[in-house]
Amino acid sequence: MIPNILSIAGSDCSGGAGIQADIKAISANGGYAMSVLTALTAQNTRGVTAVSLCDTDMVTAQIAAIRDDIRIDAIKIGMLGDAPIIESVAEGISGLACPVVLDPVMVAKGGDRLLQAPAVAALRAMLPLASVITPNLPEAADLLGCAEATTPEEMISQARALLELGPSAVLLKGGHLAGDRSPDLLLTPDAKAWFDGSRTATRNTHGTGCTFSSALATALGSGLGLSDAAGQAKRYISAAIAAADRLTVGSGHGPVHHFHFIKGTDR
Repeated sequence: MIPNILSIAGSDCSGGAGIQADIKAISANGGYAMSVLTALTAQNTRGVTAVSLCDTDMVTAQIAAIRDDIRIDAIKIGMLGDAPIIESVAEGISGLACPVVLDPVMVAKGGDRLLQAPAVAALRAMLPLASVITPNLPEAADLLGCAEATTPEEMISQARALLELGPSAVLLKGGHLAGDRSPDLLLTPDAKAWFDGSRTATRNTHGTGCTFSSALATALGSGLGLSDAAGQAKRYISAAIAAADRLTVGSGHGPVHHFHFIKGTDR
C-alpha cells in the first residue's frame, strides 16, 4: 500500500526546499504527498527576500480538510514561522495515531531566519508531539540555548538534552561538523545509533533538511521501524547530495537531486 504522507511546511518558490522539496522527496521514496502550507517565501539559491505567513484559520482549515477525507500515514512538519501557527498545527494534528517527524526549520541555508525568535519557546512546547525530531547542529543549539556542538561527544550530550524536552526520539544531524565525515545520531530513551556517511564536496545542499525529514516520514509511514527508516533516509539524502551537481539551478546554494535514480535525469 502506498503511504499517504502529509507535509506541513512553507513554500520555496525556487523548488529546492520547503513544501516543494517535501513533495519531491515523498514521491521519490514511494509515498503520496499531501501538503498544508504555513508560509509563502520569495527565495532562490542566494537567499530569502520576503516571507508571508499564512493565516492561522487557513492552516487549521487545510489540516481539517485532509483529516476529514484522507488517511494520514505519517506527518512531516517543517517551517512554522511563528507561535500562533505552531499552536494551530499542534491543535490540528492532535489525536492522530501516526508517526510525526518534526524538522525544526529555524534558519535558511543563507542565514535568513525562518522562525521568529519569540516562537522558539512555542516550538519547544510542541516537541512532545513528535515521534522524532531532526535538527541540525545550529538548530539543536538554538532549541537548547547553548553553543553549537563541535564533536560527536557534544552531539550525544545535546541529543540527550533534546530528548528531555519530550520527543520520543532525536535524530541529530552532524553535517555541520568539521572533517570529511557526516555522522547523524539517533537517540531514544533506550538506544543510540550512528549513521555515518562521507561528505560530498558540493555547494548544492539547499533543502537537505527538508528532503531528509520527508524521506524519513515516508519510510515510517511505510511501516519501517525508526532505525531502519533512518538508515534508508540517510542513504537517500546522501545519494541526492552526491548527484546534486548534475543540476544547474541558480548561482548560490543549489538544490539536491531528488530524482537522481531516474534514468536520463542527468542530461
